[in-house]
Amino acid sequence: MGLMSEDMECCVCLQPYSRREKIPRMLHCKHTFCGLCLQAMSRLQSGLLTVCCPLCRWITCTEPSLTLSGSLWVNTEIWDQILDTQQEEEEEEWKGANRQTQTTTQYTWSPSKHCGLRIKLQNFLRRMKHNVL
Repeated sequence: MGLMSEDMECCVCLQPYSRREKIPRMLHCKHTFCGLCLQAMSRLQSGLLTVCCPLCRWITCTEPSLTLSGSLWVNTEIWDQILDTQQEEEEEEWKGANRQTQTTTQYTWSPSKHCGLRIKLQNFLRRMKHNVL
């Protein structure tokens, strides 16, 4: 079953899911939201941590001693898709950054600028050699 682009973002905050901050977690009703939104929607009631699904109003209950991330499953179908899209985005970012670095280096590096530094370093080493002997 393929996922549509809107399935790749939390329908509460409208932000794309990620493997670090916006982890897709499933409530007991099988609806998925990011962990941060679920945490914001959770309430402590009668000794249980509860989350009311904003889509179907099903109430998911967990032990308050567990965090939501420790008690709710990650939606693996979305999780697997995040890996593919994040890798592609990171590769594109790296290529873009690498292109920028190569361009910048190509136009700003000049051996004549470093000649004075080499002479100062040679003089310093010569003085250090005489001071040791």
